[in-house]
Parts: sequence; C-alpha cells; structure tokens
Amino acid sequence: MSQKQRLIEYWTSSGIIKDKKVIEAFKKVPREAFLKDRKEGAYGDYPLPIEGGQTISQPTTVMIMTEALELKKGHKVLEIGSGSGYQAAIISKIIGNGGKLISTEIIPELAEFARNNIRKLKIKNIEIIKRDGSKGYAKAAPYDRIIVTAASPEIPRPLIRQLKENGIIIAPVGNLVEQMMIKGIKKGSRLIKEEIGQFMFVPLKGK
Repeated sequence: MSQKQRLIEYWTSSGIIKDKKVIEAFKKVPREAFLKDRKEGAYGDYPLPIEGGQTISQPTTVMIMTEALELKKGHKVLEIGSGSGYQAAIISKIIGNGGKLISTEIIPELAEFARNNIRKLKIKNIEIIKRDGSKGYAKAAPYDRIIVTAASPEIPRPLIRQLKENGIIIAPVGNLVEQMMIKGIKKGSRLIKEEIGQFMFVPLKGK
C-alpha cells in the first residue's frame, strides 16, 4: 500500500474525514507537485518546508480544514495564504469548473511558486493574487467560503465583511505558540463560532 493510500485508510477508518468529496479531491491532486525537493516524503503526515521560509501543511490538517468548509460545486472561495498552492488545488477539485477560488499571497516568490504549480497541473478555476491577505479581496466579494492558512490573534474584520450571509470561514486563531482552529458561520455582522481543535501555523503577515 502506498503512503498516499495509507493516509486515506487512516482518515476513513478513524472517522477523521467523512466527506467523500474531500477524499476524492485528495486522490486527484499530487502533493509532490507542490514541493521543490523532498518529494519522496510528499505523503508523510507532517508539514514540509517550501519557498520563503514557509511550509506546506500536513495532509491531515489540509483535509480537516477543507471538510470544515462544507464546499459545494459552484462556490466562490477566498483563500488567505497561497503557500505552495496545494490547499487551493484541493478546493478547486470540489468546487468544480463552475466555482472560483481567489488566493492571496503576500510573499512574491511564494505567489509565483504557487502560480507555477497550478499552471503545470492545468487548473483553470484558481487565481493567485500577490497582496496583503489580511485585508481580504473586496473586488471579488462576497464569498461563499473563506479559508485562512496562517495564524492571527483574531479573524480580520475585512474577511468577515467580505463573507456572504450564512457563509463559512475557517481560520487558526491565537499566538505564535498555540492556536485554535475556528469555524465561523456568518449571521448578520457577527460570526457563530465553533472550535475545531488546536493546530500550529506560521503567522499571518500584513496589517
């Protein structure tokens, strides 16, 4: 059994991931395509270094965040922190050609790295924009879903404003040492929050 298949067995047998759409997306996207080196460890369940001193999250974290978004075909999604482009690629498979994912990245070389990775895989429903993601991207708002892949002390207000009513945002909230993954559902001008669990992310850069 391959490392990739072992991960799938682990998630399904333990009940960590229940959504079959998420598992199918994981099967379709080659994680090794988002790594510059250490490709032999692509399916180890741990983060790996990429450009700009950042990391590609461990597969289990990517899957938990993706499932928590409750994605549907045709959704418009905003991702804060493109990283390698891997999380975006997973989401793109679930929302389909009728969906759209806009991903922001503040580090120029990372934005280019992610763009190249997405281009090589011929994924058409992702747009990567070099900008400060803490401000969101009002030009294309509102969004059905927002995912933040870096930690901040609180969920930035611009992101909440750019989320549709009943839309879902997933973000790690906390300090550099300890963060709680928050799932927020927008009701009026506030979020109904649920804690998913403790995780460790690099800090969100920007305002």
